[in-house]
Amino acid sequence: MTAVTTVTEATDADGANGMAGKGVGEGGRSPGGGSSGSRRRYWRAGFLRGRIEVRHLFRNRKELGSHLINIVVALVVVSNLHDDVPGTHVPMTHLALCGFAAYLLFQIGLVNLPQILVTEREEGTLLRLRTTPGGIPAYLIAKSVLVVTMALATLVVLLSAGALVANGPLPHSIDGWLTLLWVSALGLLAVVPLGAAIGAVLPNPREALALIMLPAMGLLVTSGAMFPLTSLPTIVQKIASVFPLKWMAQGVRSALLPDAARAAEPAGSWELPTVALVLAAWAVVGFLLAIPLLRRAARRESGSRLGERHRKANLGAAPAA
Repeated sequence: MTAVTTVTEATDADGANGMAGKGVGEGGRSPGGGSSGSRRRYWRAGFLRGRIEVRHLFRNRKELGSHLINIVVALVVVSNLHDDVPGTHVPMTHLALCGFAAYLLFQIGLVNLPQILVTEREEGTLLRLRTTPGGIPAYLIAKSVLVVTMALATLVVLLSAGALVANGPLPHSIDGWLTLLWVSALGLLAVVPLGAAIGAVLPNPREALALIMLPAMGLLVTSGAMFPLTSLPTIVQKIASVFPLKWMAQGVRSALLPDAARAAEPAGSWELPTVALVLAAWAVVGFLLAIPLLRRAARRESGSRLGERHRKANLGAAPAA
């Protein structure tokens, strides 16, 4: 709660300073192009919030531990795979490690972020944002900074530990590193706004995990992250190809695995242009949904709603007589 209050106060202070510096022109904009200045203030406030939240993340042992547990589970699973990918000499361990790398990026944006948003809504953060100029854009920027930091740290630790523990793959050329970079960045752009949109409509933190985790685990199994997609029925392949995880995993494989592994892909190639197109399309859809849904959620917040939720939560936590 302290961290939430701190970052909210940081945005409030920055927004208040920005309003103090504006003229009283039409619509609250200064005659000299206040809109551009407002956007700069929102970005500055967002990065300030993001920096504070990242610092809090690395000081929170419980939260760091949950991310490390995910990495440990992934390493344990891949270490127990001993076959080769069918039709190739590529170890199944390497394919599964690529899939886990994509899935953990996917999970941070589409599972962890909604839980964070719902929890902070319950704590009153969205209610405070209603009185903050540019509060929602700054809030989204801050969450993007936090999620990108979490994702990059997770990816680095997973691939480094995988290379040491399971002789896992790493990019062997500059092109491989660049591919890993743009696939990770575009994959996060595809899932972070979508995660924000989902977080804006989920009912409460207790139901959030149950509502998101089951579909996410289903996608892990059906998106070719754990084993070749060609081993699944055609209808499952077509359904999986609609969602971003399948393309994130395929892009990560193209960066980490040798070209011989393409034989296990449904199209017999990495299809990187299609990877970029599908992830970009999901990014656009997510951004179109996230901001209006978060604004709607903030507008619906009120002191009475927040108090009622807290009252029900306290009643639910109270011991039976």
